[in-house]
Amino acid sequence: MAPTDLRSIDPFIAEEMINGRITLAGRVMETNGRSPFSQELPSEIFATRLHSFSWLRHMRADKTGQGSVLARSLVNDWISLHGRKTVGVAWDTDIAAQRLIAWLSHSPVVLQGTDSGFYRRFMRSLTHHVRYLRHVAATAPDGEARFRVRIALAMSSVSMPTRAATIKRAGQALDREIDRQILADGSHVSRNPRAALELLLDLLPLRQTYINLGHDVPSRLIAGIDRMYPALRFFRHQDGDLALFNGATSTFANELMSVLRYDETAGKPFKALPHAHYQRLSSGQTLVIIDTGGPLSVDLSRTAHAGCLSFEMSSGRHRIVINAGSPKFAGSRYVQMARATAAHSTVTLDDSSSLSFSRSGMLGPVMTSGVSAVSVERQDTEDGRDSVKAAHDGYVANFGLMHEREITLNSAGTIITGCDRFFAPEQRKAPKKADAERRASARFHIHPSISIDQTRPDAVTLTAPDGETWTFSSPGNDVLIGEDVFFADSSGVRASELLEIAFSIPEKTEIRWFLSRR
Repeated sequence: MAPTDLRSIDPFIAEEMINGRITLAGRVMETNGRSPFSQELPSEIFATRLHSFSWLRHMRADKTGQGSVLARSLVNDWISLHGRKTVGVAWDTDIAAQRLIAWLSHSPVVLQGTDSGFYRRFMRSLTHHVRYLRHVAATAPDGEARFRVRIALAMSSVSMPTRAATIKRAGQALDREIDRQILADGSHVSRNPRAALELLLDLLPLRQTYINLGHDVPSRLIAGIDRMYPALRFFRHQDGDLALFNGATSTFANELMSVLRYDETAGKPFKALPHAHYQRLSSGQTLVIIDTGGPLSVDLSRTAHAGCLSFEMSSGRHRIVINAGSPKFAGSRYVQMARATAAHSTVTLDDSSSLSFSRSGMLGPVMTSGVSAVSVERQDTEDGRDSVKAAHDGYVANFGLMHEREITLNSAGTIITGCDRFFAPEQRKAPKKADAERRASARFHIHPSISIDQTRPDAVTLTAPDGETWTFSSPGNDVLIGEDVFFADSSGVRASELLEIAFSIPEKTEIRWFLSRR
């Protein structure tokens, strides 16, 4: 039984691969009639995409039969070169789980017109994948990778010939992972808005496969899926993309819609995700989403961003203030740059980040210091204004200062009022040089589709492609327009612009800023 793949397919990618050009991760590789698995690959991320076989879905677009022949040939090459030695990028835990899911989902393409010899070889390799993933499941990196291993094992148990006890054990292990990784508010423990989408793209076909074959659906699977939908919609801007927090990158609208069309909960998005620590202000056509938390554990901080108190703002179908996001195709250097506080719409002190990450090859890029406590207050006023005030301690250890941010949205959704303030926490010994002058920078990253014009030293206009205009101002402060990088564009890293308000502490400890629709 082949589970359905809900991810979009691209006939162009299939055609290019049939013609000997592999387009993956923003790079193109000419195979020159040889197997790509026997050649040097253009980049590390290209290698992960190639070995995951996620590209197999595009072969469904080919109606000539050439795609099936190529898919079978590449699977055969992979088995010959990498099928037994479980080392290297090919056997990274997450990559192996993705490959097992892809091979199961697209087995009709791979096995179309095959002979019994390849069929037996293919089934042996699937069995080898299952044994390997069972062996490493408990020690897989926490978060999406470990979850995907459990999905792959559950999917293989119902798609391949096996005993009823095996199906039951795989379902129970998946239930435990759902309970552990899907928080009570429906968000994922990574705090990455896109994680829920990626998981649902695999969980929905898995649920349907259980139903189609008449197996008992794992007890937590349906409830877990239903719980995830409101959290997914919480992060959705009206242009169809998801907010860019904690490793999220661009989202294809058709992938998001392919998941949302199975949403049977149909309620309004929550005002807050208290377990994932996010707040949402919404009125009229205006939406503001605020990150009011930090990593939920050191292990989960491997993909976390130092974006506490950052926010994104959209109006109608236009995203205006954003975070820089995480790159889809770039190497590790850009990925680590995107994690810095400066890549988020919040405030830095002396260009340092509110979280510090390890550079140790043994530990990996985990959090070593920074935000450990965040206070949050929510207030609705009688005149319809909605306000969030939050403060974090990410700068206390090094600078002896708390950062507090308050954002208020009026009832019409036409005025956003912001205030950023630094203050010394009570009953805490200040570190050395705590009274020294510090340079604070409030950055507001602007979406590349928005035009910026300086109207006064303390104000700029932000104009959307359809002419909708907002004014950003900060009375008594210079609002500077600077060069920026948008990491999360679907076509790759691209240039953009940002707004910056620079001020010195203790000369000035508080700034106010406004976004008003004209």
